Amino acid sequence: MWSMKAGTDRIALTALVASAILGGGNGVGVRFSNRELDPLWGAGLRFGLAALVMLAVMAVFRLKLPRGRELAGAALFGALHVGAAFALVYFGLVKVHGGMGQLLVSVAPLTTLLLAAAWRQERITVAAVASTAPAIAGVTVLSWQALAGPVPVIYVLAVIAGGLCIAQAAVVARAFPPVHPVTMNAVGLSVGAAILLALSALHGDTWALPQHAETRLALVYLVLGGTATAFLLYLVVLRYWSASRTSYQAVLIPIVTVALSAWLDDEPIGAGLLIGGPLILAGVYFGAIRRPSRCPSPAGEPDLSGHSK
Repeated sequence: MWSMKAGTDRIALTALVASAILGGGNGVGVRFSNRELDPLWGAGLRFGLAALVMLAVMAVFRLKLPRGRELAGAALFGALHVGAAFALVYFGLVKVHGGMGQLLVSVAPLTTLLLAAAWRQERITVAAVASTAPAIAGVTVLSWQALAGPVPVIYVLAVIAGGLCIAQAAVVARAFPPVHPVTMNAVGLSVGAAILLALSALHGDTWALPQHAETRLALVYLVLGGTATAFLLYLVVLRYWSASRTSYQAVLIPIVTVALSAWLDDEPIGAGLLIGGPLILAGVYFGAIRRPSRCPSPAGEPDLSGHSK
């Protein structure tokens, strides 16, 4: 039993790190996309293409579409994690740098913990809350200089609201019967893309394909690496770990994002990175990597691994 649990933890940890590395470039990619494409159209195009990729993967492996509550859960996940969250995030990143934006989303672990408790999926313990402290402290240190810059507050609030939608989506996914990660991704991306494209049409965006090479490159990365592959890996982690534990991916991604944003998008980096970075890694270790001896949760919590407890 112990070896089986250790094996699933290794799978989840590997997927967590790989997803964080790929996801770290998303904020910068969105910034480049927003320079040429209208935000909602750029988001809808990205997720629409990614949905086609995942639907093709479904066809190759002959996976069936879910039905009933499984379909409802996958659709609701897509509506929250893609449709609502990225409508807000794309708008916010018009003015907010990628590194700062990712840091604002990094408050998701504590939010997810509270939401999971509200849904009676997990219990809030002193140890669980304490494990978020170094991560949140690191986010605060890293974002202090950025928050002091001339960014209108509405754009900052939009990114934070997007992070809240992502946190709620992680909890919602565990409240429904398990769905194959590829199928979950395909349905979620399709629903989210439909929402984004509908909002784009209502907003009167110009639907045009990118003309500049850097925008095309950013779009290819966002579709294949930062969306299809990263989201699939994220769902693999969620299959084996609890919602709050999975959400610690959000405090690992900013380290990659800040570095890429400084390199490619000229985002200023303060000395706080030397303090905030280790604090974030400490939060990731104690919250997601270091496994407690017991992780009690209310009876009836869905098990996405497909195994009985």
